[in-house]
Order: sequence, then structure tokens, then C-alpha cells
Amino acid sequence: MKIGYIRVSSQEQNTLRQEVLMKELEVDEIFLDKSSGKSFDRPELRRMLEFVRNGDTVICESISRFARNTKDLLWLIEKLNTKGVVFISKKEAIDTNTPTGKFMLTVFGAVAELEREYILQRQREGIDAAKNQGKYLGRKRIESPDFQKVYGRWRKGEITARKAMDILGMKKNTFYRRVKETH
Repeated sequence: MKIGYIRVSSQEQNTLRQEVLMKELEVDEIFLDKSSGKSFDRPELRRMLEFVRNGDTVICESISRFARNTKDLLWLIEKLNTKGVVFISKKEAIDTNTPTGKFMLTVFGAVAELEREYILQRQREGIDAAKNQGKYLGRKRIESPDFQKVYGRWRKGEITARKAMDILGMKKNTFYRRVKETH
């Protein structure tokens, strides 16, 4: 079987270009994730790894859609290899069925990882420059005039932390950050 794997980084991003490619390649099954490629915590990737069988081919538009660092990429390819599954990346013209394809996979995987690191570095530099110019102040702090009252009820055990968060309209990390600041 030809198995297509599609990934975009967020819910808002469009998958149409990758879907068109998969249709042109006449893939039999498509697995689509809308989440960051920096971790394995992608439901469709996990489903795809369980689904594939000996003799299948997994096709991706590019290596960066499959994994964002060399270590993860090589681990995923090894996982496919142990199941007798071939990996093809269309953009880089890589086919792991060949020795050259395996070598090029490692090289392009390292390039994809480097590209991601450059993006993160430019982002940090941009934020630092904006901060220095007074243009970036970070996320606006959530203020709640009832925090002390609700916090007191929570500390006394009158309400659960979840209930306190709901009353204050805060997420878990914000609530506990405020608790830490209050101590």
C-alpha cells in the first residue's frame, strides 16, 4: 500500500497542497496531523506507525513534514525499516530503498534541523530587538480582582484548584504561577 503522511504545524494552516500531491501519487491511505513536528506526540503519526505493514511505502511531501530533527527522523525511519516499510520524500527525492537514499535522508534531515534552529534563533533575535525598542512587552497579564478571595478559599480546602481556575478564568499554569507569586 501507498501511505501518505501530511503534517502542518497548526490548525489554521492549509493542507491542500500536500493533499493534492497525495492524490496525484494515488496513495491508498492518508494520515494527517495538524501539530508541531518537533515531537512524536502526533496522533496520526502514531496511528500510521501502527497501521503500516511489510511492503508498504510511506510518502511525505518533504522531510520537514515528517520530523524536525535528525535524531527523530532516523528513529522514525528505523521504526519503518523494522516493519519492512519504505519511506519516500518527494521534495528531496529520497527513497530509503536505496543506499544513496538512506545517506541523503541523513543529510537532508540535518539540514531540516538546522533550518528549524535558524528560524528559532531569528525569532529570539526579533523579540529581543523589539523588547529593546519597547515594542514587545510579552503577553498581557491576566488580572482578577477576586484572586485573593478565591485563593483563600482554595488554601482552606473549600474548593478544588480546578474550581478556583474556573472561577478566575485562568489556565492551570497561570493559576499556579500566581499561587507561587503569592507565597
